Amino acid sequence: MGVRAQFAPFLLALALPACSSTETGQVEPDDVPTLSFEKFTLGNGLEVILSEDHRLPLVAVNLWYHVGPANEDPGRTGFAHLFEHMMFQGSKHVAGDSHFRLLEGAGASDVNGTTDFDRTNYFQTVPADELELALWLESDRMGYLLDEVDQAKLSNQQDVVRNERRQRTENRPYGLVEEALFHQLFPEGHPYYASIIGSHADIQAASLEEVKSFFKLYYAPNNASLAIVGDIDVARTRALVEKYFGALKRGEPVPGPRVVTPPIAAERRMVVADRVELPRVYMAWHTPPIFTPGDAEAEIAGSVLGGGRSSRLYKALVYDQQVAQAVSAYQQSLTLGSVFTIVATARPGRTAEELERAIDAELARLRDSGPDQAEVDRARNTVETRIVQGLERLGGFGGVADRLNLYNHHVKAPGYLDEDVRRYRGVTPSSVKTFAASHLVPSRRALIHAVPGEPDVPAAVPRPALPTTTSGESVNADEPWRHERPAPGQVRPLQIPVPESFSLPNGLTVLVNERPGLPVVSASLVVNTGSEANPVDRPGLASFTAAMLDEGTARLGALEIADEVARLGASLSTGSTADSMQVTGGSLRRTFPALLDIMADLARHPAFPDEEIERQRASRLASLAQQRDNPGAVSNAAMYAALYGPGHPYGYTELGTDASNRAIAKADLQRFWSSHVVPSNAALVVSGAIAVAELRPLVEQAFGDWPRGAATPPSLGEPQTTGARLVLVDRSGAPQTQVRIASIGVPRATPDYESILVMNEALGGLFSSRINLNLREQHGYTYGAGSQFTFRRSAGPFYVASAVRTDVTAPAVAEVFKEIGRIREAPLTLEELALAKDSLVRSLPSQFETSGRVTSSTANTFVYGLGIDYYTKIQARLSAVSLDQVTAAAERYIVPDRLIVVAVGDTARIRGPLEKLSLGAIEVRNTDGALTPQ
Repeated sequence: MGVRAQFAPFLLALALPACSSTETGQVEPDDVPTLSFEKFTLGNGLEVILSEDHRLPLVAVNLWYHVGPANEDPGRTGFAHLFEHMMFQGSKHVAGDSHFRLLEGAGASDVNGTTDFDRTNYFQTVPADELELALWLESDRMGYLLDEVDQAKLSNQQDVVRNERRQRTENRPYGLVEEALFHQLFPEGHPYYASIIGSHADIQAASLEEVKSFFKLYYAPNNASLAIVGDIDVARTRALVEKYFGALKRGEPVPGPRVVTPPIAAERRMVVADRVELPRVYMAWHTPPIFTPGDAEAEIAGSVLGGGRSSRLYKALVYDQQVAQAVSAYQQSLTLGSVFTIVATARPGRTAEELERAIDAELARLRDSGPDQAEVDRARNTVETRIVQGLERLGGFGGVADRLNLYNHHVKAPGYLDEDVRRYRGVTPSSVKTFAASHLVPSRRALIHAVPGEPDVPAAVPRPALPTTTSGESVNADEPWRHERPAPGQVRPLQIPVPESFSLPNGLTVLVNERPGLPVVSASLVVNTGSEANPVDRPGLASFTAAMLDEGTARLGALEIADEVARLGASLSTGSTADSMQVTGGSLRRTFPALLDIMADLARHPAFPDEEIERQRASRLASLAQQRDNPGAVSNAAMYAALYGPGHPYGYTELGTDASNRAIAKADLQRFWSSHVVPSNAALVVSGAIAVAELRPLVEQAFGDWPRGAATPPSLGEPQTTGARLVLVDRSGAPQTQVRIASIGVPRATPDYESILVMNEALGGLFSSRINLNLREQHGYTYGAGSQFTFRRSAGPFYVASAVRTDVTAPAVAEVFKEIGRIREAPLTLEELALAKDSLVRSLPSQFETSGRVTSSTANTFVYGLGIDYYTKIQARLSAVSLDQVTAAAERYIVPDRLIVVAVGDTARIRGPLEKLSLGAIEVRNTDGALTPQ
């Protein structure tokens, strides 16, 4: 079909110019890896990019189609995203429910598809021996999707996508406000107007014929690029790509979007009400398209203005004036014109008008004077370090494969990385000032004040009754060999290294995972005590203490810490869980010694300044207000309270309560820190491009004279579980109900741990699990549903979670109980058992894909006393789980009579149907999880 175009491959090795100083943390030539790849084009127009990387026995398969909302017809908003869902519904040689099941059984990770304004991508990272499986699946839906598309599948995915819209837009705080912002920026009919997801009316109006036409035009090989990165042989992989994709027909030439984005000539202002406690301000401007002059300046300006705690807006609005709870500024780089956005959330008692005035003052200062060189350096260092760190991942969001496709899509050059970095090197204070003065002016913006009130939810659109029997249509001739799933190749076992370990005389444990390759290092100082040690009258104390660690030390103030971390281009965070507290950071190898010194200073010398305590207190109270706005967070809070009661540390979220946060004093914080943050109760976990011999003197210098101390062991009381079996939290008018079906589970130390993991994978852990296939794929009740055991040192919760359409709340709950009963009463099939085990065992390499993941996995072995060789044994333990053990785990640990149903939604509509299920006693709680009179 036409002339066969075969272009010669080429290799590219990146080399960047030297920079003037190595003290700023700026990326140096040695910090950027050589990224070798081969690009060629098949005769049908499919562009293929191959990159060989043998760090792990994994391969990322990443396929981009050059289509998104930018290509949609007027009146069909959300169609590109709806079509993305259709691509998972089966093709001629792949049954409709088997795409995820096959990949999960093969041990794939990062399996997904996403739609952005300008493109749609599909990706999966698979064990190297399953590369052919991924190619078979991707090529079959590219070539043979229409053979199996019918009205039933379309109607089901319309239900699913409309549930996704309810969950992400209509029932999420500020979701409708963000949609309104795009309505202000772009006129109706513009491809960006509908903010990707589209409207209920347009989603429901999509027809089967439109699906077929869209596929034929946009999902042809000549409108796609395929990146394959990882443990491959390039020559063999090239032959496999030719085998699976080479015979697929080239499509018609694809017209590019012909859209002119009208400029904003005068400020567009709007007030939007939503179910929120805190006002919020959105400002947005049209800015230069992606990879064009001005785009890099916009990203640097976003970082200077609102890129974290070292930014101007944070310092002014959050820290100094304390009018804002949070603030951010960022460039969303797009093809038809980018969008620069500032978002600021008010503190309780503050108004949107105050936020607007404060933001405008900082914008005027940037336009008039521009940033200084140090600000630009900090912003550039952060951007460049993030790019290098992203290359640790083979695929998924931000990995090597995705970046190769990103560059290929926008500039037709997969090796654009060196030019990309040079863009940021070329940014100066003067060029940022010019960008701000020409673009970030009031007369050219859209501005929205989000205020508390009743939202204007779009009117309900009924689902029409449509015929479900329709015939498919063939685009490509059948190839009989495609009917058989490809056999796996030769297994390439993961050689899991045991971390090297040493201890300081003061008792600090140090665990080191050396990872040659990319010049990045991740570290976490893990304290083996968390919110389990909170006093009964001080829930949230561990979290408050952890939050204060980076709010000032004896040497550095809070803003000085933030500026220093940004100067290094590093990341730094503190936090807590039920079982631990952490100080976690990541940086380039060269700047890691300086970052380690900061981490040590935070843990060892927190100053707990009075003024910072009050700032943090105000921030936490505002976070609690935001938590009450979030239906998912409310359902979790009510679940914890119902399961454990007010006298148990697990009865609260990590934030605690309003009352406890108001009561916590400086002495409480100092006491908790001194009682638990001691070296004998901690481990420093380091992973990345650093060896023990290099690390040991750094650790000894930073932590060697830390006094030993002795940690106070926590004492947990007994849970006081409610006697009710149905817990209701009212959210009047909500289009969805957040459901939790929960009981108290088991501790991490249970001998049945592996059996429980395997059982839960089949029940609700996988996309292809029984619960998700039932509620999402069979009934269209939800965007997604799943189950999990939360393993802690003491027994954490087991729960099923989903957000379901309001009118099907009771049927959805009934279906969950049906699946719970079924897994207890009937054993898994051998196929289900194999799928669950294989998904766990074969996906283990993904836990070692990045330094951050290795650090997190290793930290868990310390917190739960698993031993440093744990990951060398877990595969065999999981593989040995039997069918009888899985059945016994279900019978023992998921007992229907102990399950509590928590429903956060419109109680006027859901209570009656739920009562008819005869679950048991009913109680009503508020959005904090506390009991309320009925």
